[in-house]
Amino acid sequence: MQGFTAAAPPAGGGGGGGGAAGPSDLAQLQSTMQAIELACTSIQMHINPAASEAVILSLGQSSQPYKTCKFILENSQVATARFQAAAAIREAAIREWGFLSADDKRGLISFCLCYTMQHASSPDVFVQAKVSSVAAQLMKRGWLEFTTAEKETLFYQVNQAILGIHGVDVQFAGIKFLESLVSEFSPSTSSAMGLPREFHEQCRRSLELDYLKIFYRWTQEAALSVTNKIVESDYAVPEVKVCTAALDLMLQILNWDFRCNTNDTKVNVFSAGIRQDGDSPRRSEYHLVQPGSDWRDVLISSGHVGWLLSLYSALRKKFSCEGYWLDCPIAVSARKLIVQFCSLTGAVFASDDVKMHEHHLLQLLSGIIEWVDPPDAVSRAIESGKSESEMLDGCRALLAIAHVATPYVFDDLLKPMRPFGTLTFLSMLMSEVIKVLMTSNTDEETWSWEARDVLLDTWTALLTPINMISANALLPSEGIKAAANLFGFIVECELRMASASAFNDEGDADYLHASVSAMDERLSSYSLIARASVDVTIPLLHGVFSERVARLNQGRGIVDLTETMEELYSLLLIIGHVIADEGEGEIPLVPNAIQTQFVVNAMEADKHPVIVLSSSIIKFAEQCQNPEMRSSVFSPRLMESLIWFLARWSRTYLMSSDGNGDKILDSGHHPEHSSKKALLSFFGEHNQGKPVLDIIVRVSLVTLISYPGEKDLQGITCYQLLHSLVQQKHICIHLVTLNSWNELATAFSTEKTLFLLDTAHQRSLAQTLVRSASGMRNSDTSSQYVRNLMGHIATYIVEMSSKSNFKSIAQQPDILLSVSCMLERLRGAASASEPRTQKAIFELGFSVMNPILVLLEVYKHELSICYSNL
Repeated sequence: MQGFTAAAPPAGGGGGGGGAAGPSDLAQLQSTMQAIELACTSIQMHINPAASEAVILSLGQSSQPYKTCKFILENSQVATARFQAAAAIREAAIREWGFLSADDKRGLISFCLCYTMQHASSPDVFVQAKVSSVAAQLMKRGWLEFTTAEKETLFYQVNQAILGIHGVDVQFAGIKFLESLVSEFSPSTSSAMGLPREFHEQCRRSLELDYLKIFYRWTQEAALSVTNKIVESDYAVPEVKVCTAALDLMLQILNWDFRCNTNDTKVNVFSAGIRQDGDSPRRSEYHLVQPGSDWRDVLISSGHVGWLLSLYSALRKKFSCEGYWLDCPIAVSARKLIVQFCSLTGAVFASDDVKMHEHHLLQLLSGIIEWVDPPDAVSRAIESGKSESEMLDGCRALLAIAHVATPYVFDDLLKPMRPFGTLTFLSMLMSEVIKVLMTSNTDEETWSWEARDVLLDTWTALLTPINMISANALLPSEGIKAAANLFGFIVECELRMASASAFNDEGDADYLHASVSAMDERLSSYSLIARASVDVTIPLLHGVFSERVARLNQGRGIVDLTETMEELYSLLLIIGHVIADEGEGEIPLVPNAIQTQFVVNAMEADKHPVIVLSSSIIKFAEQCQNPEMRSSVFSPRLMESLIWFLARWSRTYLMSSDGNGDKILDSGHHPEHSSKKALLSFFGEHNQGKPVLDIIVRVSLVTLISYPGEKDLQGITCYQLLHSLVQQKHICIHLVTLNSWNELATAFSTEKTLFLLDTAHQRSLAQTLVRSASGMRNSDTSSQYVRNLMGHIATYIVEMSSKSNFKSIAQQPDILLSVSCMLERLRGAASASEPRTQKAIFELGFSVMNPILVLLEVYKHELSICYSNL
């Protein structure tokens, strides 16, 4: 093609020589090409693939195969052969880079660039993409060696192509080359070259400082040059692919990890690494775009956002009758870029113009709002067959804005366009999405699933900072009301879904039969929405819970209560997330919203909404001790949610040792801080704490004895509830004085039902019971407690191993089970050892040492028992 001339390839082995090829050379080149073509064709036809692959690999592994590769690229009629020739150039050049002359290096890059431009119209797109990628990789390999003038010479050709001087196809090829180049210079998507991380970092920094903005401007100009023709044409024109590629490249550049706008000038060799394969599991990803003040002219002042919104709006209106258009590449690319502009933040906005960023978001939202408003009309259109892609992108745009705007700014953005704020609209939109989700009632993930998750992430982005301080300080009153309304609708819908799932026997639907852990992320988002208006939502939850419990009491023995029990299951999970945090390995604090949103007189603590709600649940759980109630109301599944709730709740409220938190909050003498003090004192050591602790232990004993075979329920009891109680010594002090705890310890030694627990549960229960000894008065008492608790194990193991016929009965199922049980209990006790119980545990171990050696010999082929022994 006129204007593009390739430099001669470097001379060397494997087809060296830059001049015209003689007859013998030509014959050799043709022979090699035919061999490569045959190998490529054979692999495609699955004929002798190993030998064919060896032939192809030999091309890249030979010394300086550049002339041969060039010949194949320019003459072969087999596209895959040309692809392999390009790959061989890359492999050999990267390997031999240190031995090539400067002219050879530039010549290889120039050849690949020119080949890409000259064959821009070729139908074999994958070959063009490969050659373009090789050019980008070789340019990066020599980036730190090339002078500025040498780089400018190479980029001049690219710029000429992108301007459209040589036609649409070459313009497209030029943009795709820049896309490959930017990808190679971004550490997260770069190809491995066997070079230090510092090399990649220096290249990244150099490109960001000197060329990235230039590339963006070139791409802008390319898109602008074809916009009018696209908008004015009534049919698809070739310029569409240029505009789409330009939009994609601009999106890629904005996805760049900008670092040069900070004061940190050091090279970070531990930054993001080489390309990571695999997609993130998160559905609603976002990326803050922070290019710095140098980009203000090209991104903000130039009217670029206005042009982008106008382009999409014009095409949207023009093709409104064409349902397929929303999923066309140009539409998808334009929306992605618009969503990315919503994440623009930082120094790109003038610090002395506080309205600049707000105006930017307002301009974007004015174009985006029609994608999602009115919510009911949008959802009806989607359910009638319209593509959901635009609506989902609108949700993602709201999420992006939520990450860069305060709740007040976020709420105000919509008010110039609608009679309500953005938070109210967000509540309306999510309510509609949940309504559709309920109506569809399918096991498959639909658009409403994805929209719900993105919108929940939006609420999370807005409310997470508020959860750290007072909600009233950051959330406008209209937003608090919107959150309350939304949460009420969420609770209603969750209970209806739970009720509908009560008789679903398939057991496969993730939504209907989700475990606590699978639901946890969604419930955590629900809790943030509830905490934004706890003065409304906590009483609401108490009212709903009380109504369902009353329904159980009234219908017991008269009607089927399965639906109500399933509703209570979901309700307990929601309540647990709203009033308490998980803690993530630490002792969780009372959620800040609950600390600050209630003003309670210490003398009237029993009227605190959280205390009223908590007490209602604890009293309900206490009823499971009644055998009649247990058989008619407390199903294993309902008990799972109760035990889970008690475990989560007790870590926050039961006999809390958060004295430092009290001092911090009370230091300002704010009356609203009395909420936390009332909560913690009511369930404290000197008030209702000990009676509640006794109820929890008794409920735990019921789950372990009265629900045989319910592994999930017993697992939650052992690993979450009982385990959490013995983590704090001040609770253990009261725990060991309770009759209920002594009953549990006695049952552990004598109750046959507990010997049937899963072996892992046995180990956990033994560990918990031994660890509670830290609450005893002194070491002697602790040691005696451990001896009483674990003595039956030593007796059993000694007696069993001493039997004369032990080897003959050792493989009997009941004997195997008993031995496994005792060994797991020993393991649990040993793992709970601490200074004051070490002596008793050592004595226990010493007494069973010889019998354990006998067991090791007898059960040497039983891996599970050998493992426990060891």
